[in-house]
Amino acid sequence: MATLKFKPKQITKKVLSPLQDRSHDVIFNRFGLGEDGKRKTLESIGEKYGITRERVRQIENAAIAVIRKSEEFKELNPVFDELRSIISDLGSIVAEDELLSHIAKDKTTQNHIHLYLVLGDEFMKEKEDDNFKSRWTIDGDVADEVHTALKNVYANMTDEDLMSEPDLVKKFVAELGDAALKMKDEEVAKRWLSISKKIDKNPLGEWGRAESSNVKTRGIKDYAFLMMRKHGNPMHFREVADAICKTFGKETHTATCHNELIKDGRFVLVGRGVYALKEWGYEEGVVRDVIKRLLKKEGPLSKEDIVERVMKERFLKKNTILVNLQNNKYFKKNKQGLYMPA
Repeated sequence: MATLKFKPKQITKKVLSPLQDRSHDVIFNRFGLGEDGKRKTLESIGEKYGITRERVRQIENAAIAVIRKSEEFKELNPVFDELRSIISDLGSIVAEDELLSHIAKDKTTQNHIHLYLVLGDEFMKEKEDDNFKSRWTIDGDVADEVHTALKNVYANMTDEDLMSEPDLVKKFVAELGDAALKMKDEEVAKRWLSISKKIDKNPLGEWGRAESSNVKTRGIKDYAFLMMRKHGNPMHFREVADAICKTFGKETHTATCHNELIKDGRFVLVGRGVYALKEWGYEEGVVRDVIKRLLKKEGPLSKEDIVERVMKERFLKKNTILVNLQNNKYFKKNKQGLYMPA
């Protein structure tokens, strides 16, 4: 949290003094400078004065122009210097919400700071769009390089990709241009990453594409995927439900969890109630399907080899595999006594 050397309310009172009553009221309410910190809309102010929202916008713009031309505007020079220093320390480009919360906790003070940012020519606002949050910068070159790097990191990801924060920071820094690299710092890099709306982290702190099911959890099936991926080994559906409850605080019924695992193609049943992730190399199918794929890939095999290999893919009893091998409809032995598809 930054420690301000000026008192925002006193500064604002002087800066707004050149305005006529209606102009003063428009700025005061549009920027939420009252004790409640609520910013009023163009429509609500227009209704108060019986004018259109566009007319309110014109009054707002004209009032800002009057302030910038006034003698009182000089009161803001030390304020601008301090804000410029703060933004520079934060990386020269920073998301608006993060910048304001770094400077002050209360909403009203944040609104006063927002007014100063709008008034200062050296502060450039980039509006929120599909890729990025609303942000402020004091260096256009650094901002351009950060934007480009964030887009490149996202473009080089797939919906399935997840990575740790240190790995993401490393990947992001590798994409930065010369101007941004001069001020590279892990905390600054993390702050720049937070500008993106396309990249985010899941409840386990793993980063990926914000809209992917690996990051934006939409239900039990997504929590189950994250939990199983963290565990790293096949799990019984009861274990999965219990882990979701303990890790995320989500009350999860075992039957509901089981149904979600059955329906979702990311999970493969590998034993009685035991599931694995498809991305680990497991394939769907009953025991005979597993045996058929194995024989098709490796050719005729002995009973012992088949049992050994199948039990690496399925959590089964040995007899279950042997019973399937005895089905002449699907398997037969060659002259060497090795099993092959019928």
